Amino acid sequence: MKQCFLVLFISVVLSMKGWGQQLPGGFPAGFGGRQAQPGSFSGNTGSSNNGIDDSTKVIYGPKSTRYVLEDDIFNNRRKLYTLDTTMDDVHRFTYVQRNQNLYQDLGSLGTPMRSIYLPVPQQLGAQPGYSVFSPYAFQTMDVKYFDTKSPFTDMYLALGGNDQNILRFDMAQNISPRWNAGFNVQRFTAEKQFGTSGSANPFKFLAQNWGVLLHTNYRSKNDKYTLLAHFINMNHSVDEQGGVLPGQAVDGSTIVYNYTGDPRLRSGSSAVQGPHGWEIRNDWHAYHQYVLQKGFQLYHRFDYQTHRNFYQDDTLALNRYARTPTGDTLQFYPDILGDTSRIEHKARFRLLENQFGIKGVAQFKGASFNYRAYLRIRNYRQQSRYNISRSAYNEYETPRTETFVGGWAGYYFPDSLSRFTAEAELGTRGSYRVQGQLESKFLTAGGSILQVEPTLLQERFQSKVYFWNGVDKNSNPLTLRNYYHAYGKLNLGNNRIRLQPQLDYYLVKNFIYFDTAGVVTQEKAPLSIIRTGLGYHFQLGKFLIAGQGFYTVQSGPDVLRQPPFFMNTRIQFEFLYAKVLYIQTGVDLHYKSPYYADAYMPLTQQFYLQNRQMVEGYILADVYANLRINRTRLFVKLTHANQGVFQEGYFVAPDYLQLRRGFSFGVDWYLFD
Repeated sequence: MKQCFLVLFISVVLSMKGWGQQLPGGFPAGFGGRQAQPGSFSGNTGSSNNGIDDSTKVIYGPKSTRYVLEDDIFNNRRKLYTLDTTMDDVHRFTYVQRNQNLYQDLGSLGTPMRSIYLPVPQQLGAQPGYSVFSPYAFQTMDVKYFDTKSPFTDMYLALGGNDQNILRFDMAQNISPRWNAGFNVQRFTAEKQFGTSGSANPFKFLAQNWGVLLHTNYRSKNDKYTLLAHFINMNHSVDEQGGVLPGQAVDGSTIVYNYTGDPRLRSGSSAVQGPHGWEIRNDWHAYHQYVLQKGFQLYHRFDYQTHRNFYQDDTLALNRYARTPTGDTLQFYPDILGDTSRIEHKARFRLLENQFGIKGVAQFKGASFNYRAYLRIRNYRQQSRYNISRSAYNEYETPRTETFVGGWAGYYFPDSLSRFTAEAELGTRGSYRVQGQLESKFLTAGGSILQVEPTLLQERFQSKVYFWNGVDKNSNPLTLRNYYHAYGKLNLGNNRIRLQPQLDYYLVKNFIYFDTAGVVTQEKAPLSIIRTGLGYHFQLGKFLIAGQGFYTVQSGPDVLRQPPFFMNTRIQFEFLYAKVLYIQTGVDLHYKSPYYADAYMPLTQQFYLQNRQMVEGYILADVYANLRINRTRLFVKLTHANQGVFQEGYFVAPDYLQLRRGFSFGVDWYLFD
């Protein structure tokens, strides 16, 4: 019977407008936005005769389908997670909202994203530098490795309003009690909101994304050997519009929030595709370990990655300048060298990385001690190709081998609620990383010191528009970047009232950024940043107010733009209808202070400084209802419900408007047999 429902579900989805052409990765773990509480391993958890009697009553469900994460296996934390069946955050289907609005995009699903706060590198070793589409890819450390007692399927559909749609299909099944395999396929699209002739336009799509994840895990009968492996593919494309131009009303006044205006980047003909970018990723990953004895284990991590980034504008001269209806001229590209008819740039990054190490755990009087020592070797090459005329090209590449040695130690206190961890890593070319953290029931505090390389794109980029090679705009050689971070957070309260005050302090030296012309620049003077925050949760019966706020001050050169004040608030009421339908209804509020957020340059896929237009400074309100019937969760949502109450709209990035009011609907359906 459920197979019939599956066929019906897919048929309905594919018959919807546009879906026949159109399934990305990186959807944050769990539809509900949070993981269920972990359990413990209990021997052969994949066995099918563990208290389940199909002849009397089918009891397959969220508790019989569990998964592990690589980070827990890696750190000898033997946890099993159950599937998330809560309704919290079900209505937050966009990637920006899934990340608690801590990212900036260009107003629509699938557009380039960046953190609104200082991005701190997470690992040593030069990175490609192309990262604006990374949040849309499946993430290695978020991959769920299942242990299912029955075939498990998760079908998810979000019709996001304003022509934004997401479809996801997950499936996992045990091949044997200790071997599981599965896949996750996702597709999303977003249509253009301006600069288009409508649904008949052959290039109506603004962003399109396919994501595929194949995963498997195996453990031996005696649990001495464990294997986790997966393959990730992402194919993401965006038609770049450069933002919307202001309009002119009949009375001659300027239409600032011009939702139906012309784009700054165009093709010159509706029958020809305009400027567009593309990213294709193929990532292979495997982790396996062998336990010689509890205190001594051998492990190996393997990664092979190929990333390709592409940008093309066949009407370069046309798009260099844009003229507004009020007569102003806006420049998009800086000076062009040579042929001005078109620009094309391709970059390919290939990485082979191996990490070999030993680790173990020891216990004494209720406390435990973990350790790890490793050697990490990275071999990579970034090749780039750009046109110097309509049909002639130049190429350049950066090949390199990097070696790192590191160690990690963790002490877990007898109360099982507190632990202290410390890690140090030293790499070639002078890079290093030292960090430590203390966690307890009431306090989390720690710090880190990093000295890291520039990205490969920051080191070198050549085209007809931009050109640098190992130096910044002032011809100063790029040096290693330094990040110092100290933080602390308190956990206070009870089930009704919870408060989380926190404090972050950053000191950054040799900061690399892109100036107002989009050129790489290194700031030698230090930047100092203090961010205070408060998380709050007030529960009174079925009524809830929860959220978080930040206030940020910084000193030093004005080369990093962050909103001084940030706020998320959810006001919600929950109730049960007809004894079977659980409902959460409320409003999501979000606000950032006005600030000069960075603009976006599609050629380099980088955000850069601008002093022309302030963005944000607006309270965004989304009204929603989350519903659950048995194991099926749904949401209905009115996005940007307050549009027109105080003003017609607002900018989320320079020249990019927040989407207009729209109605959204979504469903997440679990099947367990």
